Amino acid sequence: MWPQSEKTQDLLNEVADGDRSAVNRLMDRHRDAVRRMVQMRLDQAVARRVDASDVVQDVLLEASQRLTDYLQHPAMPFHLWLRQLAKDRIIDMHRRHRAAKRRSVDREQNFSGLGNDDQSAADMAALLRDAELTPAAAALRKEMQARFVAVLDQMDEGDREIIMMRHFEHLGNSEVAEALGLSAPAAGMRYLRAIRRLRELLGMDGESMPGV
Repeated sequence: MWPQSEKTQDLLNEVADGDRSAVNRLMDRHRDAVRRMVQMRLDQAVARRVDASDVVQDVLLEASQRLTDYLQHPAMPFHLWLRQLAKDRIIDMHRRHRAAKRRSVDREQNFSGLGNDDQSAADMAALLRDAELTPAAAALRKEMQARFVAVLDQMDEGDREIIMMRHFEHLGNSEVAEALGLSAPAAGMRYLRAIRRLRELLGMDGESMPGV
């Protein structure tokens, strides 16, 4: 999901050397990844009131404005820094809309974009791979994906987040560890715990899942 770091680092070097046009190229390079992250995580109720494209634009604008500070103190890889800005913006959007409405959006299903694009659907199909889910069983697969989204919404926030990071953002264990401020072994254990919990909720205790 996130662009390869080598080209990103080249662009960061160009920005550091004073090439302002490299800022736009850097942001454009990450626009689709930020868009997918925002669409996957926006609550359905919020997504009906907020255009995901506007959220993406706000995130990239903030990143552009704070890029000099990042270059002076790059505490983490650029894509992890950018996704943290996006995550903070999404949290802020949810809080503002909950405060603005007497009716809580918490009761409505989260992850408005999860499965609504081809890549997310493919990610779910891979995660839920099962002997019964053959290519011809489209209806059963769709039902399973809908059930997956509902179950994911029931999970502990930490478990849910690590599954999203690993299986939908395609971050490696070391990247997840860095983003969450954990050691690699701790991140690995948390991921295994989350997958086991997901299997329990899906009634797949005796079945294998990718990455386990």
